[in-house]
Amino acid sequence: MLIGEVARRSGVSARMLRHYESLGLVRPSGRTGSGYREYSGEDIRRIFHVESLRSLGLSLREIGRALDDPGFAPSALVGDLVRRTRERIAAETELLTRLRRIDATGPAGWEDVLQAVALLQALGSKSAGTRQRAALAADEVAVPVEALVEAALSEADPNVAGALRWALARSGGGGPALLAEGLGSPVAAVRERAVRALAEMPGEEAASRLRDALAHPDAEVRRYAAPALGTRGVTEAVPALIDMIVEGRNDTDAADALGVLASDAATADRIATGLVDRLARAAPGASARGRLTQALADVPGTVAARALAELSHDRDRAVALTAAYLLRMREAR
Repeated sequence: MLIGEVARRSGVSARMLRHYESLGLVRPSGRTGSGYREYSGEDIRRIFHVESLRSLGLSLREIGRALDDPGFAPSALVGDLVRRTRERIAAETELLTRLRRIDATGPAGWEDVLQAVALLQALGSKSAGTRQRAALAADEVAVPVEALVEAALSEADPNVAGALRWALARSGGGGPALLAEGLGSPVAAVRERAVRALAEMPGEEAASRLRDALAHPDAEVRRYAAPALGTRGVTEAVPALIDMIVEGRNDTDAADALGVLASDAATADRIATGLVDRLARAAPGASARGRLTQALADVPGTVAARALAELSHDRDRAVALTAAYLLRMREAR
C-alpha cells in the first residue's frame, strides 16, 4: 500500500509518516519499481500501535523504546504516565481556579487583572509578613471571597489569620457558606479556623451558620460559636455557654456572653436558673461551683440575687465567700 493510501486509511498524514520513518519508528518494508514507499500489513499495524501509544501521552522516543526493547517494562512507564498526568491536571486545575477568581473580580482593565494576580500570589507567599499585607490590602483590591476563605482555613500564623478574618468580615456575601464547609473538615485546626472566622463575620447568614455549629460534634467549635452568638443576643446559646463555664474552657468569654444576654429580664432569670441547677448538680468542692457562682455576678434579677444569698451560706467556703462578695457588690450599685 502506497503512502497516500496509508495516510487516508489510518488518518496519519503523509508528512507524519515520513517523520516516523526518519525517526526509525515505522519504516515501509518495500519500494515500488518507481521508488515509492510501499507499506505492508505489518507496517500498518505498527502505525496503529504508534498512534495508540501516542494517545496515552507517550513521547515518540518512549514509543520507540516500548515497541523495540524486549526488556521494556510497560508497568513502570504507565505508572510514570499516571504521575505526570496527575501533576498536569493539578497544575491545570490550579490555573483554572486562579482564572476564575480573577474573572470574579470583574476586572475593567489589565491593571485590575495584574493587581488581582499580585494579591493572589501574595496570599500564597511563604512569608507571613507578605501574606498579612495582602490580607490587609484586600479591602482596597477586589479579591474573591473564595480566595480569602481558602487562605483563612490554611493559615497557621496567628497575626496573618487575624488579618484574614478581618478581611473576610469586610468582604460581603458568600463567606459564611464557604466557611461552613470548613466546619466539616476532618482536620481540627481547619474547623477551628472556620468557626473563628464565622464568629467575626457580621450578618444573619453568619449567625445562622453559628447556630448550626452549636450542635457540632467538635466541642472546640461549639466553644467559639456559643460566645459569638451570645454577644449577638441569641438565647439559643445559653445552654452551651453554661456548659463552657462548668468545663472551665473559655469560661470568661462564656460568662461575658451570658452577661450580654442577661440584659433581658426574662433571659436573666433563665440564665440564673440554669446556673443554679448546674451548681446543685456539681460535686462538693468541684472547681466548677466557683465558676458558676462567679458567673452570677453579671446576671441581674431576683432569681440571681436569691441564689447568691443562699450560696453565701454554702458549705464550700470559697463559694460562700465569692457569693457574699458578689452580694455586697450588687447592693453597692
